[in-house]
Formats: sequence, structure tokens, C-alpha cells
Amino acid sequence: MLDDTLLADPRALAALDTGGVLRSAATAGAQVRSAAQGAAEADVASLAGHRPRALVLLRRPGASATAAGVLTALLGPAAPVPVVVTDSTPSWIGPLDVVVAHTAEATDAELADSVLLAVRRGAEVVLSAPADGPVASAGAGRARLVEPRIPVPPGLDLPRALAVGLATLRALGLLDAPLDPAMDVLADALDAEAERNQPGHEPFMNPAKSLALRLADHTPLLWGTDRLAAAVAAHGATALATHAGVVANSGDVTDGAGATALVRALDRGASGADIFRDPFADPDGLTETPPVRLVLLATGEDDPGQVTLRRTGRGWPSADVLHPVDEVARGTRHAALLRAALLASRLDVASVYLGLATRTIEPA
Repeated sequence: MLDDTLLADPRALAALDTGGVLRSAATAGAQVRSAAQGAAEADVASLAGHRPRALVLLRRPGASATAAGVLTALLGPAAPVPVVVTDSTPSWIGPLDVVVAHTAEATDAELADSVLLAVRRGAEVVLSAPADGPVASAGAGRARLVEPRIPVPPGLDLPRALAVGLATLRALGLLDAPLDPAMDVLADALDAEAERNQPGHEPFMNPAKSLALRLADHTPLLWGTDRLAAAVAAHGATALATHAGVVANSGDVTDGAGATALVRALDRGASGADIFRDPFADPDGLTETPPVRLVLLATGEDDPGQVTLRRTGRGWPSADVLHPVDEVARGTRHAALLRAALLASRLDVASVYLGLATRTIEPA
């Protein structure tokens, strides 16, 4: 059960958070800066002028799946080279291809095999991984290795994965408007989000706490109104499972609109209590499933309600909408990317708050 009084008590939160998970979640901006510096030292920029036959994004457990989704959405269907997202290096890999991989698990044997195959075939490999272990050893001397410099608990390393991927896309010239090499604008946006979400702020002033309270005792439905937001929604579902033990549905809003049972549950929730429910059949409500809570995520310029109406033919007035145009104003350069990173960070911190308030996060 949620102890909502904890979220208004910074000292109680600090006493529970003996592992420093909240502090780690606030390092997103620092992770971006350190990864950008690491990519520069690993000479990722030397890929400039190389137009690969294919860009291969290896999707491993953890943050790499979200990073791959965000990078693919940024490139879009008009990407100048084929983009392949796969769990392991394809058999056709060769010297004309570029492979990007990220992991927080130094002993991922399947990834180690993938890296070894890619370097043996002569592919260019950008590897974001710990320096010790089979994964780094597989690419020793041949992969551009970007080591983590800021240790974080499992599930909080997305900023590093994303920064290394963005550095690679910049070097390859695949983005129309790449970030500057230091990625200061992205890091600054994440620092500002961390400030908004700090434990000392009351829930009504803290967007992550507010979101945690809205999702508590519900089944979250995280639906993106654009491709980039859908990738972030998938990350949010993973964050909730990792830090709060909450099972969430995530995806694109058009896919969600086709899930008829969920849509019926949303409509029932919007209309109020079920008048046909027999309280004597289950007086304690122990067999009831948690009510659903729809959260629409958006990173584009258009109003997400209008986008949802256009894409699905209907709207959900009761939905929570996460469209950070106040934090990243319309017309801002790199707005969609900044909003996506900001929302991913907010979902991370909200999941940590929820995990602490429900005692799901165990003491260190």
C-alpha cells in the first residue's frame, strides 16, 4: 500500500532511500556530460565521413532497448541508411556496417559474442559498457569503448546509453540537426528536471511526485501520441516494473485504442463507479483489479488531444497528459529530443518515489 505521507517528508524519504536511488536518478544530466566526454575520448568522432551500409543497434536488457527506440524514432522512416534493431549481431555483418551497443552488465555473454563477431568481421563498433568483463574484452583494441563514469543502480543508465548513441549518429552525419558534441543543452534540460523533482519539493510542485501519486493503486496505461513518445512510454513501463513492481501497459496510442478491453475499462472509469457491482460479493474488494489510469505522452509540437483525436477518432478527456511544452517551449531547437529525455527522467524518478512510498525498494 502507498504511504503518501512519505512523499511530503524529505527526511523520511532519505531514511528509506539508504541505497541513494533518488540521488542516482538525479544524475541524468551528469551522465550525459560524462558520456559525451567519454565518446570524445574514445574517438567516436573519427567515424565522420563514413556512410555505413547499415546501422545496427543492439538491443539488450535494460536501457539499450529504450535508447534504440528513441534513436530509431529520431531517424524516422527517411533515415539515409538502413537501421536494424536486433538482439544480436546479424550474420551478414561486415566492414561497411556500424554497430552500436550499450549495457550495464559487464558479463552479458550474448552481447560479448555479438561484439566479438562484429569486430572480427571488420565492422565499426561503438560500445558503451563497463571496462572490466567479457563484453569489453570482446572488443578490446578494436571497439570504441565508452566506460561509465557515474555508477547508478540498474535501470537508471538511459542517459548514458542515449548520449553515446547520439554521439554516434552525429559522427555519421545521420541527423539533420545534431546536438553539439558536449550535449550541454540536453544535460541542462535534465538538470532542470532533476531540480523540479527533488525530494524537498511538495508533491503539488514536484511533477514526479505528482505522477507517482496519480499512478498509485492503478494499472498505468502509458500511450505515446508520436513515435518518440511511444519509445519513452515503453521505458516508463520498464521503470515502473524495475523500481515499483508495477505492471503497466505501454505503446502507441493507436495500438492502445485497439485494445478493446482496456478501452472499456477506461470508459467505465471515466463514468464513475460500477452501479452493478455487488458489495456483498466482495466486501473487502480483495478480488478487484486496480482501476486503469491513462497517461498520454507527447513530444511533438501539436496538442496531444488533437493528435489522439486525429489518429484514433476519439479522445479521452480523463487522461493525464505529459507534454512538457512549459519546460521545453514550442519552436525550441531539438525540442522533441529534449522532451523525450525529460519525460524518461520524470518517469524514472516517479517510479523511484512510488517504489519508496510502497516499500518496494529494499534498503541497501
